[in-house]
Amino acid sequence: MRTWQVGDVMTREVAFVVEETPYREVVDALVRRGISGVPVVDGFRRVLGVVSESDLLHKVERAGRPDERRVFEGRRRRTAREKADALLAGDLMTAPPVTTWPGATVSAAARQMDQESVKRLPVLDDLGRLVGIVTRGDLLRVHLRTDAEIREDVVQEVLRRVLAVRDGLVTVQVRDGQVTLDGRLERRSAVELASRLAGQVSGVVLVTSTIGYDVDDSTLGEADATRVSPVA
Repeated sequence: MRTWQVGDVMTREVAFVVEETPYREVVDALVRRGISGVPVVDGFRRVLGVVSESDLLHKVERAGRPDERRVFEGRRRRTAREKADALLAGDLMTAPPVTTWPGATVSAAARQMDQESVKRLPVLDDLGRLVGIVTRGDLLRVHLRTDAEIREDVVQEVLRRVLAVRDGLVTVQVRDGQVTLDGRLERRSAVELASRLAGQVSGVVLVTSTIGYDVDDSTLGEADATRVSPVA
């Protein structure tokens, strides 16, 4: 069953800068393109880091204030001071960069953004070169799929291809991304698998299943285990 990948939603025409790009040009790139961050690359398009609005704002925050260095200075305060004084992208960027690849699933990219507290991920090819960028907004495109598209995937990919369910045994309804399954299958394990796989279809926000079953095969393994005599 195919799920949406980063390559399906990423932006391929990526704005980027190099380490020697001046502060003002970085600001201009963000404002002109209407973006909040830009990768910093080397001559081979390998990503060295990312400059975001938060990196650039340190200079604005400290404008007109005297340089306040302390004997015991925390890492966060020291980084803020250094970036406020920085004039080139190489000194402004946050490194190492948090990146992904085109074949990563949309859900994996979303988890990575959340874990790393970033708003964007540069996308790299097999050689580590920049081929795109994916943002939080890009990942949300998966939920712009129509109900008809979602239903088609549940029927074709989950029921027919994976579970080999005959037509007519299970009905599928989709409304606003919410999938409702009804009908009857032979085994409980197939019912549970149908619900779980339907929830993995791109664009699904909720699965409700009222599918019945004839055999509760979840207890068969336990019954077989009790009939096996322990080895002395």
